[in-house]
Amino acid sequence: MSSSVRITFFAVLLAAFGSTAEARKKDPEFATSADDPMLRGRIFALAPRIDPQEARRVAEIAYTTGRDLKKEWKMAWPPGLHNFLVNTGQRKGGLCFQFAERLLWRLAAQKWETLEFHWAESFERTASEHNVIVVTAKGQDFYQGIILDNWRYGGRLVLGPVGDDPHYRWHENKPQCQKVLNMIPKPSPTPSSPSSAKTEVDE
Repeated sequence: MSSSVRITFFAVLLAAFGSTAEARKKDPEFATSADDPMLRGRIFALAPRIDPQEARRVAEIAYTTGRDLKKEWKMAWPPGLHNFLVNTGQRKGGLCFQFAERLLWRLAAQKWETLEFHWAESFERTASEHNVIVVTAKGQDFYQGIILDNWRYGGRLVLGPVGDDPHYRWHENKPQCQKVLNMIPKPSPTPSSPSSAKTEVDE
């Protein structure tokens, strides 16, 4: 077999393997409720040490965050149209990174013993950049995690393995995650009631 034939053969073989791998990738699945057993089960199955109650809490927070923001930002369809409305000042929010920020803030408000969260990005520094939150077991590799994406379908949560998303190639950005956590809004101080305020009495 000549060298040129060998090269052609191996190129075809590699292309076939690549096509098979891509064919195995599936679109992320929709979560159907805040107590979706599929979503809870996927998180619980990340590692044997996962606390099922923590898996339940993540599922609830991720699902309700998308629904809440869909109402708050009056999401339009498709997401590209909504991005245009935000960028032209016709909507107050609803870009992908804003969905990811809000979800991370809500998750960070809770205590977690068996789970942790990561900032994920794809097509970074391009017009097609997308950001989501990834959940893993504590200490688990980012690429073994599950994406939690509320932006892709305008507030409807979808989830799936990091490496199986046919539309995006996800990478972790640890500095951005910490930056977002540092941006968590401080709670507003509670104003003093008139009855509790000290008053001066002239003598």
